[in-house]
Amino acid sequence: MREALVAAAFELFLERGFEQTTVDDIVSLAGVGRRSFFRYFPAKEDVVFPDHERSLAEMTEFLESGSGEEDPVKHACDAARLVLRMYAEQPSFSVQRYRLTRKVPGLRAYELSVVWRYEHTLAAYLRGRYADRPDGPLRADVIAAAVVAAHNHALRTWLRSGGESDWVAEVDAAMAFVTSTWSDRPADSAPEGEGDDVVVLVASRRAPLWRMVQGIESAIGETRRA
Repeated sequence: MREALVAAAFELFLERGFEQTTVDDIVSLAGVGRRSFFRYFPAKEDVVFPDHERSLAEMTEFLESGSGEEDPVKHACDAARLVLRMYAEQPSFSVQRYRLTRKVPGLRAYELSVVWRYEHTLAAYLRGRYADRPDGPLRADVIAAAVVAAHNHALRTWLRSGGESDWVAEVDAAMAFVTSTWSDRPADSAPEGEGDDVVVLVASRRAPLWRMVQGIESAIGETRRA
């Protein structure tokens, strides 16, 4: 039902324009009632960004999953990668949304409010990690803003390419810049002469990708310590 409403909405937005499309138009095309629409989306703007609540929840869970020993800047950057991965899972939809948002001032304002929620979540995590520093609150807010700005740079570069460029390379470069600028810890480097490790991970098919990555990183860390 939710996916049908999103599909109907975007079909109409592209055909008629966002402002000219009503909720009644969307539910009529989807073949459902108005109550069904508002069960999933508080307003018409929300149907343009149907995946951000899930993405924000995953980011929050990922940030809270840290052991407290990891580099906080790198952990925040890895959390931001989850958001870009969410866009990359549906490249055609993401590019359509980007083009639509650029044309509608109200959607741009809505998108800024979504971005602020991501930044607020990152800043809250970083404040906890820097609580013992005199400049902790300032450092947390500045780094959170830097992570979001770097992420958005990588995202826009990918979207402007029509979803054709290498989004992994884009976000890697952006996050590496933030980490090298703000991290207090030197970048990890493998000892000379160390051979390649082979890691086999057994995970549930339903497990989120970040949990799998976390499991692999943990296994590699244990191997190196040994």
